[in-house]
Amino acid sequence: MSRVCELTGKGPMSGNNVSHANNKTKRRFLPNLNDVTLQSETLGKGVKLRISAHALRSVDHRGGLDKYLAKAKDVELSDRALKVKKQIAKAQAEA
Repeated sequence: MSRVCELTGKGPMSGNNVSHANNKTKRRFLPNLNDVTLQSETLGKGVKLRISAHALRSVDHRGGLDKYLAKAKDVELSDRALKVKKQIAKAQAEA
């Protein structure tokens, strides 16, 4: 399972551990990923995603999964999130 957020595309970054003696060794900064089930009002069901804590706050700020995906760029979304976005758009077009 890759360490990439399914909504924002945020992944591992690299940097240095810096000791008190100013020795530098390479390290990785991993995103804070969580397995969550977000409810879609349009589809009327839950969607399981692996997203970062930052993305979870962004979803809450925008007013839910449906509104977040409507404004999200397709390039940043995972295949599963893109599929959900298309299902939501189709369901809204039919209603």
